[in-house]
Amino acid sequence: MDSRLPAHLEVSALIRRVNGEGGFAMVLAKGEQDAGTILVVLSHNGSNVRLHERMPELDGTRRWRCSKTQDPENPFEFQEYLDRRKRQDPDLWIVELDGADAERFIGA
Repeated sequence: MDSRLPAHLEVSALIRRVNGEGGFAMVLAKGEQDAGTILVVLSHNGSNVRLHERMPELDGTRRWRCSKTQDPENPFEFQEYLDRRKRQDPDLWIVELDGADAERFIGA
C-alpha cells in the first residue's frame, strides 16, 4: 500500500504553511493531481534561488535534495531548466516557496 500523500494535497499544505508564516508561495506548474512529482523552488526575497526534489536514498526513503542552483550571472538558464523538466514530465508540479530559511518548509 502506498502511503504517499496525493500531490495536490502536499502542494496545498506547503503553500498554506509558507503563507501562514509570512512567506510567499505559488504553483508555477500544476501536475497530475494524485501522483505527480513535486519540484520546489526555494528562495528568499527572490534571491539565492535553488531547486529541491526528492531523491531516493539507499534505505528506500526519498529525501529533499538540492538538485540545482540559479547562477546569478545567467538567471534565464534556471528557468529554461524548469521548462525542460516540465516538457519531459507533464505530470510534474513546480512550486515556488519564498521566505527566510525556506528549507525548513520541506524539512531539508
